[in-house]
Amino acid sequence: MDASSIEEIINKLKNKEIEEYYVKKEDFLTFRSVIVKREDFKYIRGIAQRGGDVIYQYLTEPRS
Repeated sequence: MDASSIEEIINKLKNKEIEEYYVKKEDFLTFRSVIVKREDFKYIRGIAQRGGDVIYQYLTEPRS
């Protein structure tokens, strides 16, 4: 998984083309490194799953 494909996934979340995206444990650090560089990173919520996987969603209001 590379940065450009992650950006594409995040944009799909933002545009409501997909509601959530499931990230495997081995891709988490790469995915997160792209998210924290974005201006809208407060709108992206990661929900931890058992085993280290994460489900990402794009919120309508920023998290605090």
